[in-house]
Amino acid sequence: MRILCPALAVLLLAACASPPPADPDSRWHAVPLPGKAVTRYERAQKDGRPAVMAVSDRSASLWRQRLDTPPARLGEVSFSWWAQSLLDTASVADIDREDATARVVFGFGGDHAQLSRRTRMSFDLAEALTGERPPYATLMYVWDASAPVGSVIVNPRSDRIRKIVVDSGPEGLRRWRDHRRDLAADFRRAFGEEPGALLSVALMTDSDNTRSRARTWYGEVVLHPPAAAAPAAVPPQ
Repeated sequence: MRILCPALAVLLLAACASPPPADPDSRWHAVPLPGKAVTRYERAQKDGRPAVMAVSDRSASLWRQRLDTPPARLGEVSFSWWAQSLLDTASVADIDREDATARVVFGFGGDHAQLSRRTRMSFDLAEALTGERPPYATLMYVWDASAPVGSVIVNPRSDRIRKIVVDSGPEGLRRWRDHRRDLAADFRRAFGEEPGALLSVALMTDSDNTRSRARTWYGEVVLHPPAAAAPAAVPPQ
């Protein structure tokens, strides 16, 4: 996504100053991106399911909840989305066309001292601009127009953001798509290291680069611990 400082675009996805939620009982809140129109997120019902509807009109922003889940509690995650249409010219592998109809975004902690000097400097600048330091690593599940399902795509401007394609192409449009993934295993596959604490989960529908429009509904996100304990639901609200 292009913003006023293109080199920081991918970092600002995960680190942007944001207002507190309007509903004091809700831990989900809007996260705008500097220089971008805001995607609208609102509670809705879709085909009998409670959901969050995302409406993007040449816009980019997130709907996020902060978490503090230690690595030992990371297991599988389930999520769902319902997309009205695809962004045909978008590609999550191309920084100039990097929009997506649907994303679920996870931010992880880690030892920032282990990062390269260049990455630490980028994080410092992002923190100065937003008041918030980017996560050590960001893993996204995405719906792309053409990349094969299962692809792991490293963001060309920051290797600390990586994407796994779980839906591709028009098949599955206009119906609920349910996914269950091993979050810890996917992190290891994408980054080649063990995950740190899970710091945040976010929903994101964006269409700013392709100057287009998108409408997507998201169901609840459920974190399933590896042990036989009760799952931790983080329903969008």
